[in-house]
Amino acid sequence: MSEPSSYLVCASQRSGSTLLVESLRATTVAGNPEEYFQYLPSTSRSPQPRQWFEGVTDPSVLALLPPLEPGIVDTRTSEQWRDQLLSLGRTPNGVWGGKLMWNQVPLVLERAAGLHRRSGSGLRAALDDLLGRDLTFVHVFRGDVVAQAVSMWRAVQTQVWRDDATPPAPNDGAEYHADGIAHLVRILREQDEQWRWWFEAEGLDHVDVSFDDLVRNPQATVAKVLIELGLDPQLAPPPPLKRQSDGRSREWVERYRDEAARTGLPL
Repeated sequence: MSEPSSYLVCASQRSGSTLLVESLRATTVAGNPEEYFQYLPSTSRSPQPRQWFEGVTDPSVLALLPPLEPGIVDTRTSEQWRDQLLSLGRTPNGVWGGKLMWNQVPLVLERAAGLHRRSGSGLRAALDDLLGRDLTFVHVFRGDVVAQAVSMWRAVQTQVWRDDATPPAPNDGAEYHADGIAHLVRILREQDEQWRWWFEAEGLDHVDVSFDDLVRNPQATVAKVLIELGLDPQLAPPPPLKRQSDGRSREWVERYRDEAARTGLPL
């Protein structure tokens, strides 16, 4: 087996990437993959629901989103931030793991711009300068973008982003809104298209992991990634998280598809 390598999971929200990284973390030898790049320096918080809908003026959409919460300015230098995430993301065997969403790329570029020594100005150079050149890229994607957007639409309303034990409550307070879902369909589709474009433009080999494979056979899918990382595939654990999708989500997906077919909303 080859020397273990560090890796970056490249994904979009509600694509199954959390199931993958939590499974990798559970091996105790595949880094401590977190979404280290999501926190805005101005608030030290990840983007809040209303920030996903900047530019949306429909009051019926905005009324379903929780208000913005204040945060604290992150005063760390770029070097301090980099050193901390490298320490937090690494297991004792030297493997580092992390997760990056395409909407977080501007934050990576901003952080890297503050480093004293730079190899370039683009995303590839930023990742090299922050994380080193020996990275394995893992692309997690979800073919059914409508289902992905419905999942995110529920999450931005309830602010429940993961589930460790029980399925979402039927009356969780989330409400169907076609325009809210459509907004997220556009964002999520563009994110995945940007990842695919970037891999091709940079000529980067990467491991593809589909949401469907993760759901259908999670242990085998995680084992495939472990092999690519030079780690023992037998360490792949049973899935540590449960799916949040339920009958209500499926009803919303079908309702949106019908409405989109009639009105021209994005699919």
